[in-house]
Amino acid sequence: MDSLKDGNCTALTGFILLGLTDDPILRVILFMIILCIYLVTTSGNLGIIILIRISSQLHHPMYFFLSHLAFADMAYSSSVTPNMLVNFLVERNTISYLGCAIQLGSAAFFATVECFLLAAMAYDRFVAICSPLLYSTKMSTQVSVQLLLVAYMAGFLIAVSYTTSFYFLLFCGPNQVNHFFCDFAPLLELSCSDISVSTVVLSFSSGSIIVVTMCVIAISYIYILITIMKMRSTEGRHKAFSTCTSHLTAVTLFYGTITFIYVMPKSSYSTDQNKVVSVFYTVVIPMLNPLIYSLRNKEIKGALKRELGRKILS
Repeated sequence: MDSLKDGNCTALTGFILLGLTDDPILRVILFMIILCIYLVTTSGNLGIIILIRISSQLHHPMYFFLSHLAFADMAYSSSVTPNMLVNFLVERNTISYLGCAIQLGSAAFFATVECFLLAAMAYDRFVAICSPLLYSTKMSTQVSVQLLLVAYMAGFLIAVSYTTSFYFLLFCGPNQVNHFFCDFAPLLELSCSDISVSTVVLSFSSGSIIVVTMCVIAISYIYILITIMKMRSTEGRHKAFSTCTSHLTAVTLFYGTITFIYVMPKSSYSTDQNKVVSVFYTVVIPMLNPLIYSLRNKEIKGALKRELGRKILS
């Protein structure tokens, strides 16, 4: 590993990612499984984006946000998974200092965008169910674009804060990162500089994003639940709630895992548990989201049948 001498300290210019396991047989098995998951993730999310774009019945704010959620899922997984697959095939998977910074920043960016998109989708359902007559005004194209810009701006700011904090860290000891990608927590463990400021930035950034977006989602669904309970028709209640089930499932999966990683005390779980949960939210959830929305959403299924019917007839 190349290095730069700085006094008695050797500043690292790259890292070795230890990955998930050293067992050669298990590495092959995991490679095949994760490769299949990644292919399903890419094709599934790309399919959702194309379907929403070509189907006029899906040109609504909810599906506008869903198409960007699919893009964020695909990009988020792509920022981690290809390098992870390489890790299974080589004896020593190295990543440059710049490459580590890019991976850290891109993962932080798309994870933040996903949080805000899930919050925007919850607000969309709140307006649709609680104020249906004002839906076209409150969720106009202009409002939808503004909410999307907020999501991407927040992602940009978080990515900048993570990468800036990373560049302020000094690495002069072991360069082996006990993870399958450049996550902030294992990098802090390797740093030989004062990590108090970086730890505060990490905790405040991730914590504030989770709290703000979860509050928006929670408040939206409290009002949705109140509105549904006031409906006299059982069929109306079922129809209103069915429009939220896909979103609720996606929210539960995503926030459940990131809360475990970034909110729970580090003493309550091991590094291996951290890596397993990280696989779930960086690799598995991006695959599950298009499946959740395609299997549980009648409009998505209907649009898919119509488009396939047109292709067959043409």
